[in-house]
Amino acid sequence: MKWKKNDRIVFIGDSITEEGRFEDPNNIGDGYVKLIHDFLLVHHPSLQLEIINQGIGGNRVTDLADRWEKDVLDYNPDWVCISIGINDVWRQLDSPDMEQIYPDRFEKVYDYILGQVKEKTNASIILMEPTIIEETIQSEGNRRLEPYVEATQRLAKLYDAILIPTNKVFHAYLEVESNIPLTTDGVHMNSKGDMLMASTWIKTISF
Repeated sequence: MKWKKNDRIVFIGDSITEEGRFEDPNNIGDGYVKLIHDFLLVHHPSLQLEIINQGIGGNRVTDLADRWEKDVLDYNPDWVCISIGINDVWRQLDSPDMEQIYPDRFEKVYDYILGQVKEKTNASIILMEPTIIEETIQSEGNRRLEPYVEATQRLAKLYDAILIPTNKVFHAYLEVESNIPLTTDGVHMNSKGDMLMASTWIKTISF
């Protein structure tokens, strides 16, 4: 997978990806996508990459499927970067009465949208592991998140995608038991969490 001048990258996901993009006139936001955007701008200016942020708060994988054609395929991207799975688990904890997206369905729907990328575009795929739910490794949210991380890993192999090990690096950070938090509420990133996501992406991607 090689990057070319004027490549278009679509980032899509939930509120962790959205992070202020609707208030930003450039529609990039102020989260990890912004940090990646600025890194590419100053370190690889000759590539003149176009970054499009399509994150929407509250999204689960089924929401991505509902808007996949309009928000991804219609852009004819060269790269598609997906970060999803947190709300698929979090809704099980904070909204147990709603219809849930359990691991089997998560993987099936995820597989479908990735198949659409392969069928209808020439884009390369980047999959980001779901991060964390609460800053305690043994939390109920993190326990339930494990099969969603594993599904993401399997799909990355199936589609020859670049896998960004964001769950792995967040867990490694938590194991250090630092007193510096990465989130504002156990899920949404603060500036340090965004930096960890962005730096992991940058270290994994090769130019």
